[in-house]
Formats: sequence, structure tokens, C-alpha cells
Amino acid sequence: MKRILRALCLLLCLVLLPLSAPAETAAPGESPAPSVRVLLRRLNLTDRVDLVLDGVYTAALGEDVSMAFPQGSKVTVLIREGELYLFYQGMSLHVGSSITLIRNESGDNARTGLRFDENGNLYPGHLALSVKDGLLHPILTLSVEDYLLGVVPYEMSESFPLEALKAQAVCARTYALSKIDPARDYDVVDTTNDQVFKGVNYNYTNAVRAVRETAGVVGTYKGNLAICYYSASNGGQTELVENVWSGRGDWNYYAMTDDPYDLENPESIVRTAKIAKNGAVSDSLRSILFSYILPDMVQQGFVANAENLRIDSISAMSLGGPEFEEPSRYMTELTLTFAWSGRRVVDAASAVPSPTGTPDVEYYFFATPEPTHTPIPTSTPEPTTTPEPVRMLTDFQPASEPATVTIDIFPEVIRDLNLSISGSDNEMLTLTENDTHYILQARRYGHGVGMSQRGAQWMAGKYGKLYHEIMSFYYPGMTLMRVQSGAPVLPTAPMVLAATPAPPATPTPRPTLMPVTAAELPQGAYLAKVANIDDDSSLNLRLEPSQASEVLRRLYKHQQLIVLEVCEDPAWVKVKTDVIEGYVMVSFLEPISATATPAP
Repeated sequence: MKRILRALCLLLCLVLLPLSAPAETAAPGESPAPSVRVLLRRLNLTDRVDLVLDGVYTAALGEDVSMAFPQGSKVTVLIREGELYLFYQGMSLHVGSSITLIRNESGDNARTGLRFDENGNLYPGHLALSVKDGLLHPILTLSVEDYLLGVVPYEMSESFPLEALKAQAVCARTYALSKIDPARDYDVVDTTNDQVFKGVNYNYTNAVRAVRETAGVVGTYKGNLAICYYSASNGGQTELVENVWSGRGDWNYYAMTDDPYDLENPESIVRTAKIAKNGAVSDSLRSILFSYILPDMVQQGFVANAENLRIDSISAMSLGGPEFEEPSRYMTELTLTFAWSGRRVVDAASAVPSPTGTPDVEYYFFATPEPTHTPIPTSTPEPTTTPEPVRMLTDFQPASEPATVTIDIFPEVIRDLNLSISGSDNEMLTLTENDTHYILQARRYGHGVGMSQRGAQWMAGKYGKLYHEIMSFYYPGMTLMRVQSGAPVLPTAPMVLAATPAPPATPTPRPTLMPVTAAELPQGAYLAKVANIDDDSSLNLRLEPSQASEVLRRLYKHQQLIVLEVCEDPAWVKVKTDVIEGYVMVSFLEPISATATPAP
């Protein structure tokens, strides 16, 4: 019921915008844009957060107790014994199970907020911190228009054409508003589970302009907010919602459509595999084909293992097994017709000599068991034993006729041929041939539903399409409308608190990097550093090699580590410093010289 009422209230604020006309900037003084609550998972906060308040903030610390922080304040919030403690200018305050830092009116509100790193991006909103499962649970509440400033340049590159960025802004705004749910404590997360949000960098002027010039514009269907799904590349054909996600719904504003713009864009990812017609296939493909013709090998008396199968030539290849009804071109099967040979086992005595006088065979095994018998009196003749014949393996001999097999493309073939793009096993395949090879090409990065970002880039950049034309192509049944889009209304810090400014803030030191002694590394170990994370983020050091395992400590960028061993799951490695041992994901490390001087 709450969601229905919320939707009705939102729809009362919608103003029809013709699809053929671009939106104009929201008029000054109009109602503020709706707020969205973002769970900040990407920062990987554990038991500590260091904040720079780039604006005036207040915090309620208890009944009738509040505290104001002037612009430039640096504060730290820690978990100790399951409770939150706030540290500021030498003071430490026990604030209990939660605290909310409230952004206040202060000068140019468009450029105020908080930062998780002194030189990091701006997070222009209120920050609620609580403890959940022993870890910090940070939720940022901000205007949806401010939220988009931290989404658009990360979901679509700042270098994309302006009209493509505008289309991205409309998609992201519509998606965010469709996720608002008062029954939950947050609406979206800041990762690809919803939309990537990394805070605001006003140097991304194209993205800022795209958001401003589409202020409040959203997609609707039958008077309700649509859900604008989008992906990096659809591979040349848009996908239907019902083909990707289970569950019912009215998705008739989507359509399965060939997308020449995505297909033409040279920046759309393409993987290519060539399969030689002369039968020189990879060992992995030969093993797959072996599993399909094993009965034929047994029936024709060939030795039934992959090493004794040879593909002599491939005469035909085709794609088939459509997963969905036409016009879908998503194929799941590959059919091959090929001539093949196998090897048989024969007795050495029956082997046919080759022209050189040597039997055309290879040794397969010898059967020369020692005789076993019970000793008998010497007057009785010793029993004789008949040695087992020497068994040999023939050269490859052609099968009686070519084989035609249909093999599943997903998941083994797509990966063995190095055609996998995003690991989703939904690539769009095409097959061509020349005189010597069959050529398989795979496209599609993401689910393929809705707008293709690469397609939008090409539509705007090469063909000069406007954002509403891009939206019309990818969401043909959707209507563009406008919601409230003004600036957020911020509270004013109490005059009593604001009248006496606090002394200048002193820096809150970031945790010092842990020492690492690497003079004598254990055998097989090497020195690495935390590298592949943002400056305002951290890497979790865990008790076990699993994302579900307990977090021992947050590791900051440039922290040096001794990598001791690769785990059974090669995505994880065991690491140590002079202080602690644990497990991290290797993708977030960068190897450095074993003789490098460790950080002090």
C-alpha cells in the first residue's frame, strides 16, 4: 500500500514532455527533486570511516543534544564493542548504535558535501551510519539530480557524445526513482548491482551538462515509471526482459530489435575464434568432440580415449538451437560435420609391415607377467608358461564415414574457444567462412536489455541522433515525462551553534600502512601492493578465502603485502604483513620486485 501511495504521489507531479522535443533545464525555484538513499558498499567500510566535511554539517547526538561541524572539519567514526564513537579535534564521543551527519545550508550548496578522502569525490548528502553484522552500514541520502552526477560519468564515459550522456542520465534517473521503497532502509547500492555511484567530480563537465539539461526527465509506461535497463553492448540485437529475468510483468515498452548502431561501433567488444577446415583443432575442442562420438569409436573398435581421436577435416559448420522465438538470433548449439580417424590395438604378430619393413604400429603395452606356481620336486619337469602377446597401437585409421555432431555452445565451447566476454554465457554468435577456416565471432557485453551504451554512443556520435531519439529506439513503447527537479532544500544550522565557530580542524590521520619485512621471502612468495582500488576505497583482509568470511582489517592503497601462496580458488591468495595474516583477492594486488624496500 505504501508503494502504491508513493507512486500515486509521484505521478501527480509528472508533467508531459513530448517525445520529439528535447527537455530544457528546470526552471529556477521549482520544487526540489526527489531524494534517493544509497547504500555505500563500494567503499568496503568495516569498523572505521574518516570523513572530510566539505560543508556545514550537524549531528544529533542524543535527546536535545546536537553538534555543528564547520566546513573543512575532519571527523572519524569507529566501532568499539559494537557501538559507534565519534572523534573530532581530540574529543571522543560515544554516540550509540547510529549517527546521522546532516548536510546544512552553506554558501554554494551545489558544491558542498562530504568526502571519504581529502582529495576524493564529493558526496553531497546526509550520511547515516549504523552498525550491522558488526560492520559500518553507511547510507547516503541525496537529491536524485546530485546522485546522477556521481553515476553518469561512471556508467558511461565522460568522453561519450553529449546526447548519449543525456540518454544515460534519463535511464539512470528513471531507474533510481523506480527503486525508491520506503519499506527498506535504502533504495539502491553504489555498485553494478544497481548503478555505479562514485560521488561527484565537477571536472566531468559533459556529464554535469547532460544531467542539468535533462533535469527531471524520466521514462514512463501507462502512467507509471518505467524501469530503464541498459547494458554496455547488446551484440547487435536488443534482448527482452522476460528472456533474462524470471517473473511476470508488463514489459511491452521493450522490443527485440536488430541494433545496427551497436554492431557498427568499432568500440563494441568482439571475440573471434578461427577453426581450421583441415582439422587442426585445439585439444580442448577435440576432447569435446570425443565425448560426442565415443559410441562410434567403441562400435568401430577404436581405442576409446581422446588422445586416439584425430580430426582429419571439417566439411560443414552451422549455428542452431535458438533459445527463444524469432526474431531472436541467440543460438546455443554448434553443428559440425567432420572426417575423423582413430587407433586400434592389435597383436604384434598380426601387425602389417610398412614399406620400410617395420610394422606400422606403436607400442601400446607389453604383457609379460612373471609365472606363478607351486614348487614341485626336481624330478618333475618345470611347467612352461605361454607369454602374453605383445599388444600394439596402430597408426590412425579413418572411420567408416564422417560424423555430424551438435554440441552445446555454453558454457564449455564458448570458453574453450576464448569467446566468452563477460562470463554471462549469453553472447551473440555469428559464423562465416573463408577458404581455410570457419570464423566464429561473439558479441554482447551485459544482459543486452534496453539501451546499448555503445549503440547510443554511435547513434549520437556518427548519426547525430538526439537523446530522445535514442530513447525512442531502445524503449519504443515508453513516454518521456518530467518529475520535480529543483535543488534540494537543506536545513540551516542552529544559530546558537553557528554563531561561535569551532577552532580550525586538525587533520584526522589516515591509518598508517603496516610494516612489511621482505628481506628473506619464503620460497615461492613474492612482494605485492594493494593497487587496483580507488583512492577513497579499501581492500578487505579476510580470515578465510571467501567474501563471506570475517573481515580482519581494511587495507589501504599502496599497502605492501607478502603473498605466501595461491589458494585452491585461484582468485584468492594468502598474504601477510609484520602485523597480521589473512586472505585477499589477487585481482586487487600488483606484484612488485621482491627486492623492493618495504614501506616504513
